[in-house]
Amino acid sequence: MSDAKFSVVGVSETAARMKVQARNFELTVDEPPALGGDDQGANPVEYVLAGLVGCLNVMYHLIAREMDIEIKRLEINAEGPINLDKLFGKSTDDRPGYKSIQLTLNIETNASADQIEALRTAVETRCPVSDNLLNLTPVETRINLL
Repeated sequence: MSDAKFSVVGVSETAARMKVQARNFELTVDEPPALGGDDQGANPVEYVLAGLVGCLNVMYHLIAREMDIEIKRLEINAEGPINLDKLFGKSTDDRPGYKSIQLTLNIETNASADQIEALRTAVETRCPVSDNLLNLTPVETRINLL
């Protein structure tokens, strides 16, 4: 199968808020007031976690179906610490992104513990968002002056 290309376009509304078009969906990216925003949407790092749990949801159900595992209910919690000092230019000792991400999955299923472990392993090797978080992905930036 050939590569599929995904894209979004964002237009800044304020210094902290951006409207993002993803296919026919409009997303609002904003910061809470404590970080200079108006709290009209999730912030960028929350969208990273949302993308991760959304992708994991798809992959768990897809691969479970392949393995004849029934998932009756799936809840995925994701969290992680970020050093805000680096983000705001106060320190260069730490990276600005997540130091780690902790995932907790609550699954209601007919599968055994061994089957769930095999499912987890398969999901970890096939989830595109997990792959982007775990491996270096080249990012190329071009700037056009308007």
